[in-house]
Amino acid sequence: MITSLDQLDLSQQYSYADYLTWQFLERVELLKGYIRQMAAPNLYHQRISRRLTARMENLFQRSPCEVFTAPFDVRLYNRKKSELQAKEVFTVVQPDLCVVCDKSKLDTRGCNGSPDFIIEILSPSNSKVDLVDKYALYQLNGVTEYWIVFPQDKIVQQFVLANEKYELYAVYDDKDIATSFLFPELQINLVDVFEEI
Repeated sequence: MITSLDQLDLSQQYSYADYLTWQFLERVELLKGYIRQMAAPNLYHQRISRRLTARMENLFQRSPCEVFTAPFDVRLYNRKKSELQAKEVFTVVQPDLCVVCDKSKLDTRGCNGSPDFIIEILSPSNSKVDLVDKYALYQLNGVTEYWIVFPQDKIVQQFVLANEKYELYAVYDDKDIATSFLFPELQINLVDVFEEI
């Protein structure tokens, strides 16, 4: 039984089946089988996450779609393949926020397949992962809309999947109202989101 992250070889690839056996407190993700340790989010990250979640909850509580916040396991695999067994899944991420509209993807362990919409909030420890690694994974696995929030710059980049590639759809600053591509009724005043950041 694995009870400490120190028992694992960080240069080795692991599957979701391995991930399910780990009994330690540290939060980790699997990116193509490789372990990524997750740092505790800072104050600004938590404020932004809480404010976005509150606005999204108001909209989606009257919808077939559902909002989830980290920690919430999302198992990703190439969308062109059918549902895979745990030993064949090598990517497990915990997006800061995600929206899932297909209830058949939800099980007691989280989301099995791509959410429709993901928001990641950058922090100094995760900026490369969210800007490069997760961007590529979300694109490959068919996440239709992806927002990256930059707390220090007080901007949001909005990407939308078109012909299996992300296109930069909009960039919002702290004076704008960010509007979802998938859910146009979701309009978020970023003045409120970035207040005291």
